[in-house]
Order: sequence, then structure tokens, then C-alpha cells
Amino acid sequence: MTDPRHSTDPALEFDRPVEQEPGAVDAEAPPAAATGELTPAEKAATREEHVRLAEGALVRADELVAGYLPGVNILRGCDFYLQDGELVGIIGPNGAGKSTLLKTLFGLIPVRSGSVTLRGEDITSAPAHRLVSLGVGYVPQNNNVFPSLTIEENMQMGVYLRPKTFKERFDYVVELFPLLGERRKGKAGSLSGGERQMVAMGRALMMDPSVLLLDEPSAGLSPAYQDEVFIRCRRINATGVSIIMVEQNARRCLQICDRGYVLDQGRNAYTDTGDSLMHDPKVIELYLGTLAKAH
Repeated sequence: MTDPRHSTDPALEFDRPVEQEPGAVDAEAPPAAATGELTPAEKAATREEHVRLAEGALVRADELVAGYLPGVNILRGCDFYLQDGELVGIIGPNGAGKSTLLKTLFGLIPVRSGSVTLRGEDITSAPAHRLVSLGVGYVPQNNNVFPSLTIEENMQMGVYLRPKTFKERFDYVVELFPLLGERRKGKAGSLSGGERQMVAMGRALMMDPSVLLLDEPSAGLSPAYQDEVFIRCRRINATGVSIIMVEQNARRCLQICDRGYVLDQGRNAYTDTGDSLMHDPKVIELYLGTLAKAH
């Protein structure tokens, strides 16, 4: 597989390890939990609970250690699972390893130890074309459309492995994103940021994925388009597509997701339902800010 640092593919944009916390490279201990009894969200993030709860998961990652540069690990023993039909959000502070986890699940980051499975099949570091054929779609945060191509041509690129299914899949995508049908002959480069995000998500859906990976889909969008993206994510999930979403807009992400993960320094700190995390005092204090207390 091509080293992501040397690739010209926009989906492989090299995310330099700014996520590595100073002095954290060789740290072995997980994020320190508060003294006393673990909260439900802290307990669910432990290795023992992960092993129990992840049984039979659609997507499962165990003790992932991964990074961009030799000797520099961004993920340091990260566990994760997605059950069939779920929408799971991943939040956390800058540098926690959120986008790195998503890229590692999609085989874009070298895995040094640990494993990733899809329906029980090992897909650790599998090439992108194999993952797409297995039903995994990926929408990167940046450079996620072909600007010189029309919307329709972008959709054709999404279904290049199954060109005969274009009409059926395009009709499905247009039902979710009517704008794409209305402007199918327009250049993707002429679209706004929110409209481009619709194209990127639509193209990923053209291969009829069972799992969709979204890397900060609301980043850089206006508040109106942010709300639109979250609504569309829920609608996509309602059609049977399981979703893993990395988001900086933590509150809005937790409002729509079935479960959430809070990453810290490359490991799980908390995991619970989205609603429970939104009201967890420790998550509010450490990750959502004191403003959340007012709500």
C-alpha cells in the first residue's frame, strides 16, 4: 500500500502527528480516572467491558497501536466497536486521535499492533479498494470531491467498481440529497462547502455501503449547513447504513448518535449512549465545557 505521506490521492491526505501530546509518546498508563468508583461511562471504556460488549459487533477494533511516523504512536491501545444499525460518534480534545482512529479503520494508517475486524473477518490494514468492495465507505474531512468533474461524474467515480448499478444508486442518493439531482451537470468545484459535503457523502453511498466512516462532516460549514449534515446523517442511518462519525461539534454529535466514544491521548476515556455522555459530569467538565451545564 502506498505510504499516505507520499500519495496524491485526496482521501489519503497526510495528517501530520499534531495529535501527539507533548511527552506522551512513551507513556504507558491510560488516562487517569478520578479516584473512587468508576462511572458507567468509564467502566464501559475499560478493556474488560469492551471485550464483553463488542461480542458479535459489525466493526471491531482491539488494542490498536498506530501512527504516521516510526516510533510515534497516536493510537496507544484503542478499543472500538460498532453494532449493526448504530450511529456511533467519536469526540475528544484536539490531538486525542479521533481522525487517526477513523483512518486506521479504513487502512490508511499503519497498524503496529492490534486488529480490526468486519463481521468477524480480519481487515487490519486492508487496502481501500478491498474495504469498499466489502461495504465500507469513507468520507475524508478535506479535498473530498473532484472539483473539475460534474456532480454526476463524481457519482460515477463512486460506483466505478459496479458501473451497471449507477442509475439505481444515483436515484437512491438523489432521494437523500435532492440538490444533487437538480444540479447533476454542474461542476463540483462551483459548490459551497455544505454542498460539496453532500457530494462527498453521496459518492460514498454509491457503492451501497453497510458502514460509512465520516471524518468531521460539519467542519467549516455554516450553522445552517451543519444542522443539515446532521439531519442527513440520521436519515442515512435510518436506511440501514451503520455510521462511525468523528466530530468536533461534540454536543450536536452526541444528540444524534446512539453511542459515543470520548478519546483522550489515543485511548478510550469514556463510552456510553450519546444522551448519557451529554449529562455525565466528568465529560461535561473535561470535554464539553462549563457552558453545557447551563443546558
